[in-house]
Amino acid sequence: MGKSLKVAGVLAVTSLATVLAPETIAFAGDQLTITSFGGAYQAAQRKAYFEPYAKQTGVKISEGEYNGELSKIRAMVESKSVSWDVVDTDAFSAVQLCAEGAIETIDWKKLGLDRARFMESGQHDCAVPADFFATVLAYDKDKLPNGPKTLADLFDTQKFPGKRGLYRSPVVSLEWALIADGVAIKDVYKVLSTPEGVNRAFKKLDTIKKDVVWWQTGAQAPQLLADGQVVMTSAWNGRIYDAIKNSGKNFEIVWDHEALGMDVWVIPKGTPRRDDAYKFIAFAASPAVQADQTRYISYGPANKDAAAHVDPAILPHLPTAPDNMRNALLLDAHFWSDKGDDLRQRFTAWLAK
Repeated sequence: MGKSLKVAGVLAVTSLATVLAPETIAFAGDQLTITSFGGAYQAAQRKAYFEPYAKQTGVKISEGEYNGELSKIRAMVESKSVSWDVVDTDAFSAVQLCAEGAIETIDWKKLGLDRARFMESGQHDCAVPADFFATVLAYDKDKLPNGPKTLADLFDTQKFPGKRGLYRSPVVSLEWALIADGVAIKDVYKVLSTPEGVNRAFKKLDTIKKDVVWWQTGAQAPQLLADGQVVMTSAWNGRIYDAIKNSGKNFEIVWDHEALGMDVWVIPKGTPRRDDAYKFIAFAASPAVQADQTRYISYGPANKDAAAHVDPAILPHLPTAPDNMRNALLLDAHFWSDKGDDLRQRFTAWLAK
């Protein structure tokens, strides 16, 4: 869905030595092209992954940036001119690309990592989980000292009158609407798979529609709070944390029913550097290295063993912290791959009414 702190150095060095056996050390002059989403996210990847890997192996990392558009990957694969060796994408896109045969099926034995140690890896044959980000509810404590405590407060315009921000997408909006209407997390996608469930979600959204300010880029949500245009808003957790940490904002995150999205590493089908792509992903997916990324951006590691390496001061700010995960909703990539087009059309029509 969109994008755009402290690990002991010895842990990262240990991880490098463990992941990269002597025979994997590359010759000077070798290179990999790794493409991601740019901005603060890719800057964090550069510090945690790209630069340490290049220093350890001698492999030159050439970075690419994109906005997640799958057409670029499809065009490369179809024309047999693949120039991206590793791509960071979201779980929804990975499901689509895998079904189309545009990315490699991951050989976990070749990767040398235990698939069972990765959250939600069983849902993805063609991807290696990288990290988790969350859509959360947030507010400005300076403007609203006694702010919302639960997701239900987003829909309570009597208790919290005023405008509220939501991402201009059916993703998360429909799930949150059903949860606020009493649907259990485990049943959300079962209900949303039915016409009655879809109607129920839109009916709940109708109750706040006139009070919603729709945002479309990650930077807009914290800006709406800072400007006082909304009393609360959905937002990506990394953006709110950044506003707190680097801009001095007195924002508060409500983790209740956070909606978890997952970023993954994929290998475009046909890259001439497939073996080298595997070596990089093995490094980037190792516990201490995934934990190292949390020093630069507040996204949770997907490797379950990484939590032990995360600075305890950072852990509470991650979507994957145990306290924050108590009633988290994991966004279903397969559901949105199957139903997304229809629901986006319905959502667009609903907005226009």
